Amino acid sequence: MACLVARTGRELQRCIPYRYKNGIDGTVSNELEFLVITSQKGNAFMFPKGGWELDESVEEAASRESLEEAGVLGNVEHQLGQWSFMSKSHDTYYEGYMFPLFVKEQLDLWPEKNVRQRIWMTAAKAREACQHSWMKEALDILVERLTSEQKQKDEEV
Repeated sequence: MACLVARTGRELQRCIPYRYKNGIDGTVSNELEFLVITSQKGNAFMFPKGGWELDESVEEAASRESLEEAGVLGNVEHQLGQWSFMSKSHDTYYEGYMFPLFVKEQLDLWPEKNVRQRIWMTAAKAREACQHSWMKEALDILVERLTSEQKQKDEEV
């Protein structure tokens, strides 16, 4: 296994990792779950976030941050939007991009395992856990997108 070290970034993005819950019989259900992580201080829930480097796209950075902070791999999907938010530590506004990440694999070991917890939640619980309105809004957009796509698939069958 390669040694992974968390990188520091320039611009900001966040990922909302999600998956379809496994049914009791081992089949995949239509029920969505969303992955939230604790802050490094452990007092807040959030979605994986960070900056992107000059040598990577924002989508590559979103994937990398999800691996570093939450220990998940998957497919970064079409951007949910762009939000402005206030940085607590720098007392300034930042622009942040939000992407869904369809999780394909959850790792047992990842770079920030010792400083973060990860928890799979329903959309309602994840919305409740997120402290910021812009995170809730992005989650709502993703849930609407995914349920709309599922309805279209069901109608085609």
